[in-house]
Amino acid sequence: MSNITRFGVSLDETLLGEFDALCEKRGYPNRSEAIRDLIRKSLVEEEWQDKDTEVAATLTLIYDHHRSDLAQRITAVQHEEHHMVITTLHVHLDHNNCLEVIVLKGKVEMIRSFAERLTSTKGVVYGNLSLATMANRLR
Repeated sequence: MSNITRFGVSLDETLLGEFDALCEKRGYPNRSEAIRDLIRKSLVEEEWQDKDTEVAATLTLIYDHHRSDLAQRITAVQHEEHHMVITTLHVHLDHNNCLEVIVLKGKVEMIRSFAERLTSTKGVVYGNLSLATMANRLR
């Protein structure tokens, strides 16, 4: 960071104590690093409100691979949206269940739509979308 600006923050002692405990628990070397992370997180979450924002994301699915043609349907959706799919990790958790992690890149609205399409597929027992920033504004 080339231009550092120092500023003061006034906090209630109880809140500051809880913040310091959180900083220690998460391993921050100082309050400034923790505050920078909180600010970045808020800015990134604000970015996601714009449906045209380019994001990276992971979609995690758990499903029963014995369900009739479910794996083929999940794969077919990925092929239809191949421009967003960067890679896929497929893991056999046990005899019945598979975990699939799909790494995505695209506009937030399209990523969310893709995730909803897969997580709502009959036979998918768990789905979770995790958005990430492309970090363009955070440098």
